[in-house]
Amino acid sequence: MPGDSDDEMKINAERPINIDSYRKLVRSHIDLHLYTSALFWADKVVSLSDGEPEDVFWLAQCMFLLKQYHRAAHLIQSKGLEKTHLVCRYLAAKCLLEAKEYTGALNLLTCDDNNVSTNVSGINAVLDLSDSPMEGFPLSNVHSAVLFLKGCVYEALDNRSLASECYKQALRSDVYCYDAFQALVQHQMLTSWEEKELLASLPVSSQCKTKDEEWLVKSVYESLLKKYQSVPPRSIVHVHPRLQGNLDLEVAKAERHYYACSYAECFATTTEVIEKDPYHTTCLPIHIACMVELKKGNALFYLAHDLVDLRPDLAVSWFAVGCYYYLKGKTDPARRYLGKATSIDRLFGPAWLTYGHSFAIENEHDQAMAAYFKASQLMKGCHLPLLYIGLECGLTNNIKLAEKFFLQASSIAPMDPFVIHEKGVVAYQNNDYTTALKYFEDALAKVKEINEVVIADKWEPLFNNLGHTCRKLGKLSKSLEYHREALVLSPLNPSTLASIGFVYTLAGNFAEAVEYFHKALGQRRDDTFSTTMLTNAMEALVSDSPPYDGAELTSDCPPIPRLRPITPNQSQTSTADQSALTMTLPEKGTTPPRTHYGDMDMTDSFQDENNS
Repeated sequence: MPGDSDDEMKINAERPINIDSYRKLVRSHIDLHLYTSALFWADKVVSLSDGEPEDVFWLAQCMFLLKQYHRAAHLIQSKGLEKTHLVCRYLAAKCLLEAKEYTGALNLLTCDDNNVSTNVSGINAVLDLSDSPMEGFPLSNVHSAVLFLKGCVYEALDNRSLASECYKQALRSDVYCYDAFQALVQHQMLTSWEEKELLASLPVSSQCKTKDEEWLVKSVYESLLKKYQSVPPRSIVHVHPRLQGNLDLEVAKAERHYYACSYAECFATTTEVIEKDPYHTTCLPIHIACMVELKKGNALFYLAHDLVDLRPDLAVSWFAVGCYYYLKGKTDPARRYLGKATSIDRLFGPAWLTYGHSFAIENEHDQAMAAYFKASQLMKGCHLPLLYIGLECGLTNNIKLAEKFFLQASSIAPMDPFVIHEKGVVAYQNNDYTTALKYFEDALAKVKEINEVVIADKWEPLFNNLGHTCRKLGKLSKSLEYHREALVLSPLNPSTLASIGFVYTLAGNFAEAVEYFHKALGQRRDDTFSTTMLTNAMEALVSDSPPYDGAELTSDCPPIPRLRPITPNQSQTSTADQSALTMTLPEKGTTPPRTHYGDMDMTDSFQDENNS
């Protein structure tokens, strides 16, 4: 009967309903990741509460968690909540960012539908509006989240300078906003000086309740930075004894080892981390960089397959595959997989570094420099891209430009032995042998500071360059000593054998010279220098006369080798010192990465020995 229906509706309308219990039910389902259930009951709560803003927010939140981004943004904007509640504005902009509608997200965050300019003055515009606070969301935290989100939008729009500024302001607004800190550090947006300046500017004392909290925040952040400090710390007890073994801090320590070129210690640390957390995303680029650096191809093969099987959506997975093929000298598949890594995450610096290395080993300088320049844009606080750009400039005989990039790399990592070595190469090519010797000796001292049981064979060019420089300065016995040390690291290197023969020739020991030139030709039969010098030495040995008129040689000497460290990080990476961090290595981490992540000998021809 119609009357009975009306009476029933009236009774139901007067039935008391505890909406708060249903609100708790929605939160409970969200905590249990039952998003569809949460969405269903959140929709009923909105109807029961006649569209309370907080209930609408949680309904939109459920839609966001179910990846219904456009639906969630439309719901908030249809109710006009983005104009009255900052947290609703934040959620709507977050939905548009996830939907890759960057312009719409930026318009929403800047309160200007027609202006998407990137003036710094507009960064805080949204925060100046009157806002109705929502329960459970402190306004300072929401302000920080909005600034961080704006940084993400600017970074997606390739405006890294404004993105960096937003991240800094987000961290100052809430010193506990690690997302902002990580964006700055992991993407290597800051130089070492800028990192120190940022730490000093954080209002830690005003936002932390106690002195102990203030000390802990500062200590943890400082431990995650300082990747270029001269001596890698042995432990993290100085932060807090209970943080001993904390994986994030262990990864930071590994990154410092990486950038100090202490690859064995770095790998030992990252291995411990990976054993505890096999998919630690910050550690993986540095770990991969060390595998390349230490030539652990089999372990890298299994790690790469494991990562691709489990997480093909991560850039680091394909980065590992690319690094494996790079390590095996297969540049075409290496580039293909590294390109896939950059397509997944175009901000992944270590992949760009290793991509450049794949061209550099084939002497394709233009393509290599293009990749290195891209990496330098993404890794402002890392010295590795600048180092590699300088290497490529040197190989194309642009010595002045190479020196400029080496100086920039040195300003970031003054203690890096690879950078010091390359500065010595430039000084040698400028005929400043005294300065070159100083740089080479400094680089050797840094190498010996590294706690490696045996000096790696990648440093063979450094010993040879020391030998060449000492020969130029007339120190023949010292030159011979350095060349012999290089021969220990690479026993069959024809350039080293020829260099030893040349020193013996200058010293008048023609019998030894003939022996070493024969050995050099045994390794490289078409070596013109060794062939010419062998003929002269044998004539001098037979006739007991100088092998050249006026005791002067006009033959070209063996080339001075350059080092190419591998990269991450950072990293990276690494990290990175060429590791695909390549942290750096790490990234950081970082890295590289440096991270930054085999080594290639970069050579430039010696000038004629007219002064020996």
